[in-house]
Amino acid sequence: MKNHISRVFWFTLFIVLFLGALHYLPSLSIEGHTLRRVNILSDILKEEPETEPDDTLQLPPPVKPEFVDTCKTDMTCIEDYADSTQRGMSRFYAALSNIPHMDRPVRIAYFGDSFIEADILTGDLRSMLQTHFGGRGVGYLDITSQTYGFRPTVKHSFGGWKSHAITDSIYFNRKRQGISCRYFIPNEHAYVEAKGQTSYASHLDSWELNSIYFETGDELLLRSIVNGRDTSDHYLSGEEGLQRIEVNGKTERIRWTIDLATDSTTFYGIAMESRQGISLDNFGLRSSSGLSLRSIPMSRLKQFNRLRPYDLIVLQYGLNVATQKGYNYDNYQKGLLSAIEYLKEAFPEAGILLISVGDRAYKTEDGEMRTMPGIKNLIRYQQYTAAKAGIAFWNLYEAMGGEGSIEKMVHATPPQANLDYTHINFKGGKHLAGILYETLLYGKEQYDKRRAYEQE
Repeated sequence: MKNHISRVFWFTLFIVLFLGALHYLPSLSIEGHTLRRVNILSDILKEEPETEPDDTLQLPPPVKPEFVDTCKTDMTCIEDYADSTQRGMSRFYAALSNIPHMDRPVRIAYFGDSFIEADILTGDLRSMLQTHFGGRGVGYLDITSQTYGFRPTVKHSFGGWKSHAITDSIYFNRKRQGISCRYFIPNEHAYVEAKGQTSYASHLDSWELNSIYFETGDELLLRSIVNGRDTSDHYLSGEEGLQRIEVNGKTERIRWTIDLATDSTTFYGIAMESRQGISLDNFGLRSSSGLSLRSIPMSRLKQFNRLRPYDLIVLQYGLNVATQKGYNYDNYQKGLLSAIEYLKEAFPEAGILLISVGDRAYKTEDGEMRTMPGIKNLIRYQQYTAAKAGIAFWNLYEAMGGEGSIEKMVHATPPQANLDYTHINFKGGKHLAGILYETLLYGKEQYDKRRAYEQE
């Protein structure tokens, strides 16, 4: 019998060398997931901790709430960097105190990316605020939507429209876009309908005030049908600038049809709300960094401010900006600052709250889930931007639990986030909405204490 020990030895040596060589191949990623790097010595080698380069970005000192030495225990408070122009939270808190004397609802414009798409988080925040301060209805709604079958806060149907969004690769006219970075051109007999519901959140089954927003250079015939029976015709001649038609009365379902229109007619959205209380508009735009807000014509934003003024503008972005190894966000910081200044000019009476990116995890070369290193530094840039702009800032990453918090939400029972370790689901949205709601109430309490002290 032949001795094959030498062959076994050489074969084993070949396998070891081959596996060792695979370790030096570049990392591979498939659909955003990094494959684990081959390392036959991973069980005996001590893993070196990740290091971050020195950061020269100087942050302002934390802002303490009025009349307390520290923030409330277990709460991440809003840092209000407002200067003498008062573009932080005080204008919003003042509006909440003045609800009984206002002839319109206190309005919140909540801008964000896919994190809030389909009214995730904002739907529950709206419900909590309306329960406390009053108000009904889902607020502003684009004429058409990609999430109409997924969004649980309204039953939305439509037909006969050419839809355009800034995320389109072709045929998008930036000069025609509205406040949501979208616009809609009607075909003959186009329609849009919204119906209240009771299966998700509260205060959404009925409302009092219906509005539709559009521009037209020619004659236009609109028909509104309330609750399937009360029909009104609205004849309009061409007029420059944004227009609005209102229909009043208790409404459970509203249908708008366009019986006469031309290609020069541009529609933007409809709104369902009450005359007092809270109205919260969700402006979620998938894949957005927030910088596209600067592309909306200033004149149109000012017209929206005239017809639909806001008391608080919330900006929540970052998922599409953060990178796995991103440490320098100088260019994004400059762009974000310019977007904030742009909104300040368009909505001169609104407070502005910048909410940081939340936790986001990625799979390391060793197959472990960790918070993306670029997240933490992006948050520093966002806070720096808020301070420089003289607005308010809230650290969502810290509020949701910091390092590894998205992984905990993914593995919660029931799950509160998706398996991409990036996006929350409706369960997670309700959880985070509750945290933000309590933070806003606490900020309002501090504002009231300060006002009472000043009036003594």
